[in-house]
Amino acid sequence: MGRLRIGSRGSQLALWQANHIAGLLRQRGHQIEIEIIKTTGDKIIDVALSKVGTKGMFTKEIEEALAENRIDLAVHSLKDLPTELSADFEIAAIPAREDPRDVFCSVRYNSIAELPQGARMGTSSLRRQAQLKWTRPDLDIQPLRGNVDTRVRKLEEQEYDAIILAAAGLNRLGRIASIKEKLPPEIMCPAAGQGALAIEIRAGDATTAGYLNFMEDESARATTTCERALLNKLGGGCQVPIGALAELRNQALHLTAIVGHPSGAKIIRESATGTDPVKLGETVAEALLEAGALEILREVDNQTAPAPQQP
Repeated sequence: MGRLRIGSRGSQLALWQANHIAGLLRQRGHQIEIEIIKTTGDKIIDVALSKVGTKGMFTKEIEEALAENRIDLAVHSLKDLPTELSADFEIAAIPAREDPRDVFCSVRYNSIAELPQGARMGTSSLRRQAQLKWTRPDLDIQPLRGNVDTRVRKLEEQEYDAIILAAAGLNRLGRIASIKEKLPPEIMCPAAGQGALAIEIRAGDATTAGYLNFMEDESARATTTCERALLNKLGGGCQVPIGALAELRNQALHLTAIVGHPSGAKIIRESATGTDPVKLGETVAEALLEAGALEILREVDNQTAPAPQQP
C-alpha cells in the first residue's frame, strides 16, 4: 500500500478526526502522514462567526493544499463544507455518523427548563440562539468562540451558566461529564451534517477513492445528502439560523427542518418523509420558503456578512 497524506485543521477535535481516519487506513496497511493546515477560521478568534464574510472559512486552505497535491485527502466535519463543492473535488466517503444532536452543558443546572430567569447562555450560533430564545426568551445569550476544550473550560470557570455544544465533538473527545441534557430536534434542531465526517479528495482520483470505499456508510450519506440539499436550496451555510435533521425510519427518510429568527420571535418548522434524499430536502426547503423563511433569511443576511461555516 502507498503513503497517504491527510490534511486537517489543528484543533484537538479536528486532529482526533484525522487520527481516527488515519488509524482505519493504517489497519489496511497504508503509511499515513497528517499535515496540519491553519485555516482562515482558525486565525479569526475574537469575532462572532456571523460577522465574518469568508465562505468555507474552515476548508479553503485545506482544499488549496489538496489542489496543489500537497495532501491526498482531507478530513472535515461535514457541516464545515459548503454545500456547493468545487468541481475540482469530491466527497469520497462519509463514515458512520456520530450522534447529530446538540446537548445542554452546565455545571450547576440539569436542563434548559431548570435555568433561572436571565441565565447567561453561551453560543455564537444564530441557529442555536433562535431556538433558545424561542424556548426561553428571558435568557442572556452571550458569544462563545473557541475549540471544544476552550468552551468547556469557560463553562467550568463559570463565565456562563450553560452552553450548547454538539454531542459528537464531546463524545469523540471523551468530554461527556458536562452534558446534562440531550436536546431533541423539537427543542434544538441541529445543523445540517452535524456529527458526520467528510473525506474529500481530488475529483477523478480513482486510486485514493478506492482506498476509502470501505469507510462509506449508506445511512450517513443518505441523511446528510438530504440535509445539505435543503441547506443548498435555502442558500445558507451553517451560521445562518437553519436546522435540519434527517433520519431513516422504516426504509424511508424523515426530514425535520427549521428556520428561526435570531430574536426567537418566530420559528418556522416543516417535516416530510420520502425516499429520494435530494428531492426530500428540496421539498421541505420549498415548504419553509412558502411559510415565510425567505423573509427571515433576507433579514439575517442584511444584518450579517455572508454566512461562513461553523466549527
